[in-house]
Amino acid sequence: MALSDYLVTDDLTIILALVAAGLFLLHNLYKPQALVHPILLGRQSDVARVRNPSESAVYRNYGTGMLGRFPLRPTKDQQVLLDLVKPDADAPRTLWSTKITNPQLRERAANFGAGLVRVAGLVPQEFNVLLLLNDGIEFIISDLALASHSVPSFTLSSLSLLSSVLESHPPSLIITEAEFLPHLLELIYDSNESEHHSIVVVGDVSASQYRQVQNVKIVHWDDIERQGASLDKPILSTPEPSDVFTVAFYETPSGGYDGVQLTHENITAGVAATRALVPPSSALSPLDTIVSTHSLSTPYGRAIAYTALFEGTGFATVDSTKLIKPEGAASLTGLKDLRTSGSYHISSPTILFVHPHHLSSLTDTVLEEARKSSWLLYNFAWRHKLAGILEGYITKQSLWDRLVFDGARVKVMGKGAGTVRAVMVSGAPLEAQALTPSRIALSVPVINVHSHPLAAGPIFASHALDLQTFPPAASSSPSASAADAYAFTYLAPVGPPSVNVEVKLTGVDDAAVEGGADPVGALHVRGPSVGRPLSAEEEAAEEDQRGWRITGERAKVAPNGTFKVSVAGKA
Repeated sequence: MALSDYLVTDDLTIILALVAAGLFLLHNLYKPQALVHPILLGRQSDVARVRNPSESAVYRNYGTGMLGRFPLRPTKDQQVLLDLVKPDADAPRTLWSTKITNPQLRERAANFGAGLVRVAGLVPQEFNVLLLLNDGIEFIISDLALASHSVPSFTLSSLSLLSSVLESHPPSLIITEAEFLPHLLELIYDSNESEHHSIVVVGDVSASQYRQVQNVKIVHWDDIERQGASLDKPILSTPEPSDVFTVAFYETPSGGYDGVQLTHENITAGVAATRALVPPSSALSPLDTIVSTHSLSTPYGRAIAYTALFEGTGFATVDSTKLIKPEGAASLTGLKDLRTSGSYHISSPTILFVHPHHLSSLTDTVLEEARKSSWLLYNFAWRHKLAGILEGYITKQSLWDRLVFDGARVKVMGKGAGTVRAVMVSGAPLEAQALTPSRIALSVPVINVHSHPLAAGPIFASHALDLQTFPPAASSSPSASAADAYAFTYLAPVGPPSVNVEVKLTGVDDAAVEGGADPVGALHVRGPSVGRPLSAEEEAAEEDQRGWRITGERAKVAPNGTFKVSVAGKA
């Protein structure tokens, strides 16, 4: 029998075939395309060709390359801290609740610096000043004024370090909040260190509110700035980029404390690295508003703030960053803490620098609201958004966003639902399973960043458009600790090294690496954004002399050049 005898067609068969062909074409035409080519995500670090025994190769960001020069500053004009406040940018922006231009900010810093010299007896290049301030415009003005006069500042990541720092590194001058003055005076009185201190007070305070301590001079912030405005400003010598402008004290995982010396070059390099977190196609601009959950008393938090100053964006922080809190005040976390930025008169935020608990709370609340709107539509929306992410595509403009997620975001985030365009999460470990729900709920790039107290900028940062997900892979090393096993199995990758940091791992298993296993070892970092710890002055090891800093953390590097970090303590 001929083949045509077996193929009997009619009009219905033809119609069904055309419908099938049309559906196939529609599926391929409307299938989301990856926002970044997979080849670019397959090699995110540039790797040195050789390595030393028991060490990994040196890794750099692929965009920088092994032969590339590290960016030391945002542009060639930013040599020192004050240069980050560009004098020719006169558009006003809001810092916390203060609307101010760059020339006005520079003028206030100059006035305050001159007032410190006249009223408080500040001696440039000889004094050091402890900043016991909450995040705010006064912190920025103090920091700029002291750096311009070549007076190093001290900052504390926690008030629990105050007694130790006063004892081992007594400051010449202390700038603090009015509500903390009585406690500070008690501490100075008990430590018998009164001869070392003059105190500048921010806020209203009367003599009846605090205990009088001999040999402690107390002056008011407003008086210093007012008198400084009436003085002739001398021409100050410009500091060198290599000069130390601050020492940031932080708690160590062992329960002690250390400090890191940061130079002007460290902070300008940190700003350059922080700017690079956002893709050039959607770079920061004066139209942005940044909200940060990282305190200015930490190097990374300060780098974020000065990035906002350099770009001319609005900026504010949240309540949890406050160093000094009212007695009995509740410690806020998650979405409640994030919403405290609304107490400042700033525009709706566009860029969020948050901790994992903020991201988790925000994600859970948005998804809960979306689920309440329509269980059936929510499930369809989840499936379609998930399919797009698995293809490397993410958007806030889809049909499912309009039907399901936009309303939920508005209920949770208010105006921020339409303005937030990127989220940087750092400060603690982030589990890999939390990333995809966050990307579905917010539908913006979620960038996983690893910071460290030694660096004024990110150490690692994931690619903004890297939406890849990998199943958990158990550690192949039988000797791995429980912390390593958990971190390298369940935590999200923190991406390749930042644009001006190079890293290596020590204590790696040579036989395993030669056999093709992923290197695992102690993390060492080096680069212009990495400061020098005070403990390094006592340890003149060869590694330190070459600029390598031990972070106290362990890391594992994947074949595509992204890292996972086992965090020993606070980052």
